[in-house]
Amino acid sequence: MTSMSKEEYFHIERSGGTLRLNILGSWRIGSLDTIEKSYKNIEPSIGGVKKIVVDLGGIKSIDTGAMVFFLSLREDLKGKSSVRCENIPDEFCRMFRLVKRFAAPHPSAAESHFPFILQPFATLGKQTHAMYSDFMLFVNFLGQSAVAMFRTLIRPSTFRIKETATNIYKAGVTAIPIIALSAFLVGIVIAFQSAVQLQKYGANIFIVDMIGISIPRELAPLITAIIVAGRSGSAYTAQIGVMKITEEIDAMKTMGFGIFRFIVLPRMVAMMIALPLLIFFADIVGIYGGLLVAKLQLDITPAQFLDRLHSEVDVKHYLVGLFKAPFFAFIIAAVGCFRGFQVSGNTESIGRYTTMSVVNSIFLVIAMDALFSVIFTELDI
Repeated sequence: MTSMSKEEYFHIERSGGTLRLNILGSWRIGSLDTIEKSYKNIEPSIGGVKKIVVDLGGIKSIDTGAMVFFLSLREDLKGKSSVRCENIPDEFCRMFRLVKRFAAPHPSAAESHFPFILQPFATLGKQTHAMYSDFMLFVNFLGQSAVAMFRTLIRPSTFRIKETATNIYKAGVTAIPIIALSAFLVGIVIAFQSAVQLQKYGANIFIVDMIGISIPRELAPLITAIIVAGRSGSAYTAQIGVMKITEEIDAMKTMGFGIFRFIVLPRMVAMMIALPLLIFFADIVGIYGGLLVAKLQLDITPAQFLDRLHSEVDVKHYLVGLFKAPFFAFIIAAVGCFRGFQVSGNTESIGRYTTMSVVNSIFLVIAMDALFSVIFTELDI
């Protein structure tokens, strides 16, 4: 059976279970309405066959707009039967590859099978790929920061001392009240809960050992780092994010300023200086909170408390807590700046990346603290 549309864009030939669809004429965007009507006229004749062969040998020319229509036509034919193209001109191939690259992808038939089973795995794969891409971007950020630090060490005169001092004040001095209150309350809670248990066994004096080891070694560094991550780390992300949205960073790049030297390094160095001092201050305040509870709850005088602290608690526990501080500070500053540079588009992204900054910083700080605990335990430190 043979049929011809009057516009002569399509010619159909049937042979057994095979339908041959010949594409004819010049396919141009101005003729799309006519081409579409022609296809709708012959569409009822297509179907009920095992195979469709599309012969492109009769096509004279085609532009991008007509090629988009051909791609949709091909997808429609695939829904009816298996499709194979023959006699494809070189010009058609080039145009096909060009348009196919930018055309919206069509969902494959396999994706529609068992959606409730496959969807969780698809989601997991996408999230894993996103995490991997994010990790590689962070590694690249750390590499650029290291290069900037190395160049600064070679030329110390380029280091921004004033900017670093300002960030030390913002991240350190202004954080003292909240750090003091938090450390004091943690010291009181730990001492009070311990006192209840120690009183049962008449081991009141051992509260000094517990306070003197747990607070400087673990609690003060961890609590201080978490507070600073939520306070200063989020501020770094928001500040850099606003600079990106207002195109200040683009302007600095245009003028030849080193972004990492001007923005990242002062914040990193300031955080690595401020956090150890804050942790040392938190040690003192936290131990004082424990001393206060020991006096009120267990009748241990301050003199007895300090004497026991001096004689039984080794100085290594304080040094372990201070040793962690620069690592925690580096994580907080690096993540805060990294997320700030990822802000783009609108102010909504500032809130999203600020939240991510705080969550990532706290998680990494806790993970690193756990890693240090394992290492120091294995080394018997």
